[in-house]
Amino acid sequence: MAETPELVGLSDEEASKACGEPEPVTKDFMMQQTMLRIKDPQKSLQFYTKCLGMTLLQKLDFPSMKFSLYFMGYEDKKDIPEDIKERTAWTFSRKATLELTHNWGTESDEKPYHNGNSDPRGYGHIGIAVPDVYAACKRFDELGVTFVKKPDDGKMKGLAFIQDPDGYWIEILSPNNMVSIV
Repeated sequence: MAETPELVGLSDEEASKACGEPEPVTKDFMMQQTMLRIKDPQKSLQFYTKCLGMTLLQKLDFPSMKFSLYFMGYEDKKDIPEDIKERTAWTFSRKATLELTHNWGTESDEKPYHNGNSDPRGYGHIGIAVPDVYAACKRFDELGVTFVKKPDDGKMKGLAFIQDPDGYWIEILSPNNMVSIV
């Protein structure tokens, strides 16, 4: 019986060659947002602010298209401009925000959004860095947050996965502990 070859990804050298150098014209590009569809803004806003400590940066309503956007991020409330035009430009200049999209009427639809982690697989998760994964997870447990993986479960110790109200996965990691994982 023939041995099955070990599956591996790209070598470091192959990955470097595949990437190449960014074009100079892209030097001011940045990762600005990830969008997640939500069913219940009340539950989602409570989760992202109370459980994860995010701030609502801006809410935008689009009545003619029947949806609202809630931009979440790790910013100090006192830094958010009062003027709507300034606030909009400021919001869209923040790095790595989360855009929670509520399509009006979906809250009564019993079918959940696909979280990308069941078949067919696709989108996976967002990641939140915390100073202490174990302390954060103790708090999440006390708040009744659903866990996909606790820090000591599985092969990768020291990181966890929780779920938001719509079932999206959120990796909880500590930057200093990631060295021991790789």
